[in-house]
Amino acid sequence: PSMSDTHSLITILSGLPDPRVERSKEHELTDLLAIALCTLLVGGESFYDMADFGHARKDWLQTFLRLPNGIPSHDTFNRLFQALDPAAFAEAFAQWTQTLRQRLDREVVALDGKAARRATQAGQSPRHLVSAWATENGLTLGQLQVAEKSNEITVVPALLRQLELAGCIVTADALHCQKTIAKEIIEADADYVLALKGNQGTVHDEVRAYLDDALARQDPALVTLTQVDKGHGRLETRRYWQSDALGWFADREKWAGLRSVGVVEATRQVGDQTTVERRYYLSSLPKEAAQLAKAVRGHWAVENSLHWVLDVVFGEDQSRARTGHAVANLGLLRRLALNLLRRDKTCKRGAKGKQLNAALKPDYLLRLLKAT
Repeated sequence: PSMSDTHSLITILSGLPDPRVERSKEHELTDLLAIALCTLLVGGESFYDMADFGHARKDWLQTFLRLPNGIPSHDTFNRLFQALDPAAFAEAFAQWTQTLRQRLDREVVALDGKAARRATQAGQSPRHLVSAWATENGLTLGQLQVAEKSNEITVVPALLRQLELAGCIVTADALHCQKTIAKEIIEADADYVLALKGNQGTVHDEVRAYLDDALARQDPALVTLTQVDKGHGRLETRRYWQSDALGWFADREKWAGLRSVGVVEATRQVGDQTTVERRYYLSSLPKEAAQLAKAVRGHWAVENSLHWVLDVVFGEDQSRARTGHAVANLGLLRRLALNLLRRDKTCKRGAKGKQLNAALKPDYLLRLLKAT
C-alpha cells in the first residue's frame, strides 16, 4: 500500500496544524495520528497501547508511513493529544465525514452530550462532549467539547455550522430546546424536533396543557400513529400525536420555522409492571406523524448506537486521559475509529468482532483505513 491508498483520511489529517515546536519534532504528525487510529481499530485504548502497537507492527506501518525516527514513545502520544487543537481536529473530522456520508433525504441527525466521567481532575466536574450522530448512516458527523464553566448550549451553534444539514431533521433533547438553536437549524435548510421538559418553564407547560386537553377531547385536528415493540420480556407501545394548530401559543413567532407540536406517550410493560410516560416536542415539521415518530426514534437510538458502543468497545467511560485537550481529541479519535468500523460492510461482525479481525489481519485493518 502507499500513502495515496489511504488518501482521503490521511490527507485531511496531514493538514492539521502541528502544535509542536520545530526542534522537538522527531516524528511526523501524520504518522502519530495514523498509529493512534490503528491502535483504536484493533482494540487498544491508551497511549501505552499506541506505542506497543507501533513496535509490534513496525514493518507493516513502514509500508505506508515514513517513521523517520522509529516508533514514538507513549509520552510522545500523550503530549501530542494534550496539545493538538481540538477545534481544528473537529473541523477536519467533519470535513472527512462528509465524504463518507450517503445523502439520505430527511436523515435524522441527533445532537447529544456525553460526559467523560473518569477524565476529571480533583475539584473538576466531568468534561462534556457534544456529538452530532447521523442515525441512518450510523456515523458521528462531528463533535465539540464544551468549555469549562460553560454549557452545551454554547457549542451547539458552532457544531451545527460545521455540518452539511440541508434536508435533514435535527433532533435534540430538552437542554438544546432553545430559540437560537431552532433558528440555526432553519438557517441550515434543515428541520427540527426539539424535546421539551420542565426546565423550559412556561413553554413546556403551555404545550403540555394544549396537547393533554386536545387528547382528552379527541380533537380531530390531531394526527396520530401507534408503534409496538416486543422483545426481551417487555412490551412497549408508543403513541404519537401531532398538531399544527398553534393559535393558542403566545411565543410561536419567536421560534424560527415552528409548524407543529407533538407528544409521545410510551407505555412499557415488563412482567406485571407498567409505566406510562409522555414527552412533548416543538417541531418545524408539517403535520405528519410518521416523520415525527422517525425523528423521535432516531434520537433515542443515539444512546445505544453511540454512547454504549463508545463505553463498551472503546472504554470511553474508563479513560483517564485528562490533561490539556486529551479528552476532546481522544473522544474524536474514538468516534473516527467507530465511523470506520461501522462503514465497513465486508465483515459481518459487530464493532468488537471487527476490531479482532483488524488485530489479526493487517489487510483488513488497511481496508478500514481506506474507507472513502
